[in-house]
Amino acid sequence: MTTVRNRAAGWHRPLMLLVSAMAVLTVVAAVGVVADPRVLTGAPIWLKPLKFAISFVLYGVTLAWMLSLLPRRSRAAERAATVIVAMAVVEMVVIVGQVLRGTTSHFNGTTTLDAMLFSVMGAAITVLFAAQLVLAVVLAVVLARRSLADRAGGYAVRLGLAVSLLGMLVAFPMVAQPPAGAPAGISGAHSVGVPDGGPGLPLLGWSTTGGDLRVGHFVGMHALQVLPLLAILLDRFLGARLDELTRARLVLVGGAAYAALTLLVTAQALRGQPLLAPDGLTLAAAAALVVATAAATALVLARRARRTEVVLVG
Repeated sequence: MTTVRNRAAGWHRPLMLLVSAMAVLTVVAAVGVVADPRVLTGAPIWLKPLKFAISFVLYGVTLAWMLSLLPRRSRAAERAATVIVAMAVVEMVVIVGQVLRGTTSHFNGTTTLDAMLFSVMGAAITVLFAAQLVLAVVLAVVLARRSLADRAGGYAVRLGLAVSLLGMLVAFPMVAQPPAGAPAGISGAHSVGVPDGGPGLPLLGWSTTGGDLRVGHFVGMHALQVLPLLAILLDRFLGARLDELTRARLVLVGGAAYAALTLLVTAQALRGQPLLAPDGLTLAAAAALVVATAAATALVLARRARRTEVVLVG
């Protein structure tokens, strides 16, 4: 634990400062959820800052760790990460500021000020997306050139960044989504087919009566953590049984399946369907994804078995 803490102390400073600030905000927002009785769009008014703060803690730590994998410092990658920090701060200032004003931050154009603040948030997330794209390209190029002992880990990092960008993209329909039953001045919605703020899953708030575009956004964004974790688990529990090439191929299968899952739950939401109430078409698509993933996994393992047999015979 001490070694990990010492290594983290040398990670990208702006990202780690963001993580520290968001950790403090997590505590403040959690207290607000309990102590502030105000409710906004059917949820405690401090719940959105709480969820965003937790997300930025995970996001910042993960990006800082990924930057630490580079064999040498990259100015382009570090500058892109600093831009990400700046845009995250802009977004959180608007979110918290709107909570203090007692109004919504997203899709809010009810007044000139609210519309301006939402436009600022839109510009910030667009710049953040572009900065992460730059970071992903730099990491992909450098890690591809590097002779990695852990090829599976390299694939996991690159795929995690790519799928998380997909997770950002699937959130953009929220802006164009016509809000159901919303007051004048509201220009978008998380939910599809039902008003925002209706019955939802505990803590997450995802609609249980209609589609919710936050599902695909959440799933895709957390590829940053899920795919590296997959590589770590493969190495930890199957490292003695599976060679590096096989583990790397399994990570590729996992990354493709995870990207497909992100698109599947987004398509489900766009059809106005709650996550926990899939229809026959969604279930069939999910079953096809499971079968395809299982078949690809079996193929990778079969190729590994054939290589092992050839080596033993030789």
